[in-house]
Amino acid sequence: MTTVPAPTAPALAVPTQSTYQNRVAEYWNAEENPVNLELGKVDDLYHHHYGIGAADRSVLDDPDPGRRKERITAELHRLEHAQAELLAAHLGPLSPSDRVFDAGCGRGGGSVTAHLRHGCHADGVTISAKQCDFANEQARLRGIDDKVRYHHRNMLNTGFETGAYAASWNNESTMYVELDLLFAEHARLLRRGGRYVTITGCYNNTYGQASREVSLINAHYICDIHPRSEYFKAMARNRLVPVHVEDLTAATIPYWELRKEADHLVTGIEDAFLDAYRNGSFQYLLIVADRV
Repeated sequence: MTTVPAPTAPALAVPTQSTYQNRVAEYWNAEENPVNLELGKVDDLYHHHYGIGAADRSVLDDPDPGRRKERITAELHRLEHAQAELLAAHLGPLSPSDRVFDAGCGRGGGSVTAHLRHGCHADGVTISAKQCDFANEQARLRGIDDKVRYHHRNMLNTGFETGAYAASWNNESTMYVELDLLFAEHARLLRRGGRYVTITGCYNNTYGQASREVSLINAHYICDIHPRSEYFKAMARNRLVPVHVEDLTAATIPYWELRKEADHLVTGIEDAFLDAYRNGSFQYLLIVADRV
């Protein structure tokens, strides 16, 4: 089997980061949240995002405490993996020789999902050295490390080759960076006609400024959630033309309702998400754009 070498890039042993980004890296280097780790242990696909779809709430009725815990965990993982599959399905027609870029890859589940679906080569980038090492080890254990690689770099300045990628994405990671800087890097990396996809939480600025609930989410995750309108303005400034937009807000509420009742996985932020989604001040969007 012929392997495709990683894109040409200078050695970036330590990503160039702002003081804020260093704080974010420290947060994720220290993070050991069961809602990420326990769900990933179900099938060794470690995601760092939320779920979509109708939840099987019968898992809450299991009389055996241990089995109830396992079933809730498996159901939440099923919902989060459904979200990853939805994103991967929108990356466009990809061949095994194509390369895709996972910006803010976390522990790597999204890159694996894209590779398993399309057979493509994937490069994931995270500013967390711990996440990068974990993800590379998972790829090695799966025997796909010749096609799926993770890099300890800044997604705003990857050093990867211009035009090397057929598709790229952010899955719930855009709120950690300035959108113009992010979309400029995606536009540089994508070949003409390449596909960019993001699934993200954004605040609904038809309601004015960010709501109290959105502010609580920002404080919890040390992030800065962007207004919905800014995504489309920043894309237009950076040669990314939306071709599909889907409101996933209603589809993600069942995940949060189930998670709120999972005593072994709750983080305390569940009510803020549910209240924000229900009062309309926060939305969960899928945006698909082509690089022109």
